[in-house]
Amino acid sequence: MKYQYKFEKVLTFKEREKEEALSAYQNAIKTFEEVAEELYRLLKKKEDLELFQAEKLQTGSSVQEIRHYQRFIINMEKSIKYYQELVLNARNRMNWCETQLIEKNVEVKKYEKMKIKDYEKFLEQMKLEEDKVTDEISTLQYFHRTGN
Repeated sequence: MKYQYKFEKVLTFKEREKEEALSAYQNAIKTFEEVAEELYRLLKKKEDLELFQAEKLQTGSSVQEIRHYQRFIINMEKSIKYYQELVLNARNRMNWCETQLIEKNVEVKKYEKMKIKDYEKFLEQMKLEEDKVTDEISTLQYFHRTGN
């Protein structure tokens, strides 16, 4: 008799959901890293520009040039604010995807445990059937030897 798990299709479906959740989580991580790197690049660029502007103020610079750099820094701050929001959203999405992945993983583990228990029960049943057949054969052999 061949073993057949009654929830095999459900387990397969849950495993597929888990793989999809893993893929979504990996994509969310990638997006978060890309946005965070861009934010870091903008912050570094702003810091470098502010240092450059401070040097220019020390050495002397025209009012027009100072205004130009100030407008550039203001625009950069707007971009930084925008990317800070993107990073926050990407982090939230990544955390949500991680939670979904954990939930899907737990579901798969439950079905895998159920499968193991069911298989153990199947083996036990097979052993009982085997023992029963062995007993019947022994009984038949005994009766044939005794001549009854």
